[in-house]
Amino acid sequence: MTEGIDNNAKVAPAAAAKAAVVTGASTGIGEATVRALRREGWTVFAVARRADRLEALAAGTGAVALPADVTDDADVARLLDEVTRAGGIDTLINIAGGARGADKVAEAKTGDWEWMYQVNVLGSMKLIRAFLPMLRACGEGTVLNLTSTAGYAAYEGGGGYNAAKFAQHALTGALRLEEAEHNVRVIEVAPGLVYTEEFALNRLGDQDAAAKVYAGVEKPLSAEDVADVVRYAVSVPHHVNLDEIVIRPVAQASNFKVIRKA
Repeated sequence: MTEGIDNNAKVAPAAAAKAAVVTGASTGIGEATVRALRREGWTVFAVARRADRLEALAAGTGAVALPADVTDDADVARLLDEVTRAGGIDTLINIAGGARGADKVAEAKTGDWEWMYQVNVLGSMKLIRAFLPMLRACGEGTVLNLTSTAGYAAYEGGGGYNAAKFAQHALTGALRLEEAEHNVRVIEVAPGLVYTEEFALNRLGDQDAAAKVYAGVEKPLSAEDVADVVRYAVSVPHHVNLDEIVIRPVAQASNFKVIRKA
């Protein structure tokens, strides 16, 4: 066992040559993705703003903690420099993102919309722009963007989040067209209803309101469910490109149909 890795994060040495940056790594799907890749032997640079949580994750998994704000140009430049000096990557996994508010457009809060666009769209763009030369140079680079089913179908009260995730979805599609000639594969994973400790709470700002999002749903997706799909998508042979993966719990037939039991 590699020193500093807990019993639930045993490393498979065969994958040790693979290296990834994972953003949004301090919680939820990002954290679960770091753990899933480390169990497979990947070198993982875990990126998020909360240094204390990253350090705890690094101590338990052997990931490299790199605190950074993906929307800040200076932080992104520093991140690129540190990853380059540490040996570089072949895979970029953009998981940082989120939603704020559930207001209708008529009551939209400009600050909420600006934050969602910054972290979901511009944050992804800045990381991709910074690391693309490295991903091209390695010969078999991969970019995976975690979007959302909110980027496929709009719903009432979701205007800001829909707009940000539709934009991230479009960015991903354009990138795939642009980078195929450089042998960079571009993957999109779009989850539906995922239960995590922070997503709905951060969006709605109230524990009771957050609980109602999942009320009566027997088995929403977990962060680990989504992380396992991400791990698989970036681990298959490089010529296999899983362009778009929509993942929902069986209880969520669409954005508009969710089976809830009393």
